[in-house]
Amino acid sequence: MPRLLKITGESLTPEYQEGDFVLVSKIPFLLHSPAPGDIIAFDQPGYGLLIKRIQDITPEKYINVIGTRAESIDSRVFGPIRQGDLIGKVIWHIRKP
Repeated sequence: MPRLLKITGESLTPEYQEGDFVLVSKIPFLLHSPAPGDIIAFDQPGYGLLIKRIQDITPEKYINVIGTRAESIDSRVFGPIRQGDLIGKVIWHIRKP
């Protein structure tokens, strides 16, 4: 079931702005594995629900994610995430008016 999420924070600015909405779904991952460049949503213990860009995927199937800002909280801080922690891929971006 797709989920509508509101962007909070500035981790992926300027492409994704605070107040924008994104529609997230697991369906794309039934057809294609996650890939570098995909924007994904996932639960990260201690940080909650996050939206980041996939930087790379290790041979052990762990995913490194990154924000667009140097001060973003991402894999540089909490390490790689497991594919099982993915909520889904951003399939639609709704910019705030």
